[in-house]
Amino acid sequence: MVILAEAVQFVLPSAAHAYAQTHMPGFIRLILGWGEIIGSILLLIPPTATRGAWMLVALFTLAIVIHLLHGMYGVGNLVIYTAAAFAVATGKEG
Repeated sequence: MVILAEAVQFVLPSAAHAYAQTHMPGFIRLILGWGEIIGSILLLIPPTATRGAWMLVALFTLAIVIHLLHGMYGVGNLVIYTAAAFAVATGKEG
């Protein structure tokens, strides 16, 4: 639920100004944000929880790489979110 709420705030127009300071294209914010929203919703539906978790792992990993490539090293929360999504994905498969 936290990821879903943060993703919704991330795609709202009010977040565009703060994101513009990163000097990254705006479409990256929308792709990551909407992807997180979709992945979070899939995670909440039991038959699609594994797919949603793997989608979130991929998106969070992409976000970590983008942050690191742009010199933003505060990725601790993203690492924790990735680990949690990975735990859900692998736990649901077994």
